[in-house]
Amino acid sequence: MTAGTTVTATVPPDITAWSPLDEDKRAPGQRLLHWAADGEGPRLCLVRGAGGSGKSGLLAWLLAGTVGRPGLTIHATVPSEGLTTETFAWELGRQLGYGALSPDLLLDRVGADERPLLLLVPDLHRAGAGPADLPSAAPETLVAELLEPLLALPHVRAAVEVGTSALPATHSGAAVVDLGEISVQGTGRASYADLAAAVPRTADDRPDWSQAPDPVRRRILDAALRVDGQEAAVLGLLTDPGFLVHGSAAALTATLADERVPVPGRLREVWRRAAPELTAYHADSAERAALLHAAAVGTDPDLAEYLRPLAAQHWWSAVWARPALPVTALALIPGEERQLMASDATGRLRTYDVEGRTGAPLTASPRLPDEAAASPSVHPLAVRPRSLAPRDARSALLLDGSDALLPLVTEDDPTTAFALGRIAEHHGAAAFTREESLVTALGGGDGGGGVRRPYAVVGDRGGSVHVWSLGEYQDVPRSHRVHEQPVTAAVCVDTADGLTLTFSAGADGSVRLWEISAEPMPVPVQQRPYRTTALAAADTSVGPVLAVGWSDGELDLWHVLSGRVRVLPWLRRCDALALTPEGLLVIGDAEGLSAVRLRLDVLWEQ
Repeated sequence: MTAGTTVTATVPPDITAWSPLDEDKRAPGQRLLHWAADGEGPRLCLVRGAGGSGKSGLLAWLLAGTVGRPGLTIHATVPSEGLTTETFAWELGRQLGYGALSPDLLLDRVGADERPLLLLVPDLHRAGAGPADLPSAAPETLVAELLEPLLALPHVRAAVEVGTSALPATHSGAAVVDLGEISVQGTGRASYADLAAAVPRTADDRPDWSQAPDPVRRRILDAALRVDGQEAAVLGLLTDPGFLVHGSAAALTATLADERVPVPGRLREVWRRAAPELTAYHADSAERAALLHAAAVGTDPDLAEYLRPLAAQHWWSAVWARPALPVTALALIPGEERQLMASDATGRLRTYDVEGRTGAPLTASPRLPDEAAASPSVHPLAVRPRSLAPRDARSALLLDGSDALLPLVTEDDPTTAFALGRIAEHHGAAAFTREESLVTALGGGDGGGGVRRPYAVVGDRGGSVHVWSLGEYQDVPRSHRVHEQPVTAAVCVDTADGLTLTFSAGADGSVRLWEISAEPMPVPVQQRPYRTTALAAADTSVGPVLAVGWSDGELDLWHVLSGRVRVLPWLRRCDALALTPEGLLVIGDAEGLSAVRLRLDVLWEQ
């Protein structure tokens, strides 16, 4: 649920204005609605009742009634069955707009959030997953580790379904909506044998998890942990790629967190990397396969190969990974050969081949301060590039952490050294006389259709964008004030019809488009309440495409001609991006480099 307004009401809401309830639910519904609208009452409401009494339905009724209704907003609804403290925190963080966070970080973010937050927590009494002898299997752990600390914050309120349990035991003064003791028979836990028997089989007698009933997929791993000889049953599930793709991600997360459980290969490490995204609501099994495959590439080759056919059916799939130091800067080198220039956290520059399936490094330089062949104009102190604009594989402009724009020329090429040095001197002199001219962003660009026409795009504190040709001498750049705030990222691309499109991001979370022969677009092409971490653009077979990375971890792919946007659910926050005309997206993040193949023909069909 998205963030909304403060929950207040001067007059108790009239239940007759909401969707009708059965006669026996009208009084409990009125009590729940009055509690939700009364910002001055108890901050916890317990929804009690036996199985089948309608508790979840009543919370769903409240949630549905708030949609589009001013003055009453449910900020998050987290069904808790099978969730542990960690997986609950991930889902709550996603719904509150923070991204998947650890419990400690989530509490910090909620504590700093200025919104009065109203939460719904169905099925708290069914929370818990994993081996029964561990605290994570008990709902009391979730209450103690996360729900109680949340409710200790004065701006957090929650309606919590607790069944007939005594949860939460330590919170006094809660409002109670009691639906009574009416119970539906047959709600006990099914055995592992019964659940396994309900899984259809393929023609070669393997479990067909794609066709298994949803309750079976959600509960069979927990059931396997309870049987005699559980090791064989659990290992059988963990070695089945089909179950990894279709089984309960929350149950798998809890089980794999137990180091006593034997796992094949490096599954525990792979799953841990993918779990925050896998536990989100990804209904498409191909997307789950793509996420798990992306985590396995470069880590567990056998698992990656098992998952590759299913992952390849999705609109994106990982191609290669180069685990290394965190990547701080990344750019496609202009030219017909698809090569990358990247800088890691130590300041070391490397180039990579991006056309093959391995992303093999082509060259590696020493750290920039020690570069013996570098131009004398390279900064004599330690250089840690945070963005790059390559001219070719041997020369580039760099923007380092001190906001200094620096030329790098690794061969004896006085002409190139003079041209790049001239650009650095131009902006250095401007920043010396005008504080708003301080360089805050640097990006590269390449001519469309493989034409070698390299660019550098410089953004400054005053919101202006400056486009330089790196292929021919320019005395001054093409410049325009595009943003009201400092520029945080920039990139440009030539299109097949002769346009030069410049994309830039501002500190206010806006992304803007400027075609350099005309005025910038009057409104942003995208606006979000987050900081842009990276931009990349290419002229592809379907027209210009822009990739945008955000500080909350979202990665957007924007089809420029139609304005359609698709979110790529990447495993980590990206810090650098590069995009080839063929649709290979290279992501630099805390774990190194990863390459993702985009199926441009189907990317924006849905």
